[in-house]
Amino acid sequence: MIYSKLMLQYSQEEGNLPMIYPRPHFEKLKATFRNKKLPVEDKSHVEQAIRDYEKWIMDMDRVMDSREQADRRLQMMVDLLNQYRVRLDIDLIFDSQNDWLYRQKGQIKLDNSIIEEFLPRLVYSFLSQELSQADISVGSIETFSAVWFNSSLADPQAGGGLSIRKKDQDFALSRPLYLKASHSADFQNSVMAVTNLAYVVAECKTNLDKTMFQEAIATARDLKTTIPSAKYFLLCEWF
Repeated sequence: MIYSKLMLQYSQEEGNLPMIYPRPHFEKLKATFRNKKLPVEDKSHVEQAIRDYEKWIMDMDRVMDSREQADRRLQMMVDLLNQYRVRLDIDLIFDSQNDWLYRQKGQIKLDNSIIEEFLPRLVYSFLSQELSQADISVGSIETFSAVWFNSSLADPQAGGGLSIRKKDQDFALSRPLYLKASHSADFQNSVMAVTNLAYVVAECKTNLDKTMFQEAIATARDLKTTIPSAKYFLLCEWF
């Protein structure tokens, strides 16, 4: 099956899809294909969606490697994104004879994961040199949100009981951060934590309701409290 061939192809270190790019949408396609509740009649349609995905990625690679002007490359990549999104929405989901894919859209997350996969390629296409020089990660990642210390005079802990809260981000420009805390100047009996600092964050939504908006406000507040210079964007496909 085409699914098996693609699995082999994308497990290699080299291929049509460079390993530096996150693949959240492809992972959702794989999960959908494996889902035991997927109607048998839709199996072949998911396989075709995976073929469409492969073509979309290869077409974007060609655009990224082309010598077109920046504004022209941007337009071409956006056009490819829209074309692929229409194929997925219409050919796979809405044209299905079963309602399962449509009813499970919120659970399988095929639609909003497309933009999560597109954004890193878009950014790399125009800022690859700058990003590589600064050791900046691009894409979905777990980032630092808050820090606290789980200790007291009655309950002393190493490093004051350093603890951190993390937040999964759909898209971020981030750098790794290593924290070390101790009550001693020579850092004896210390505790360490590893996280990532996000300087640009984008929350990707297909639709936006009041609850989602309030959650985004809280996330933006946490981000700006941690890094005042950070930028937070809420991307919504439909209002």
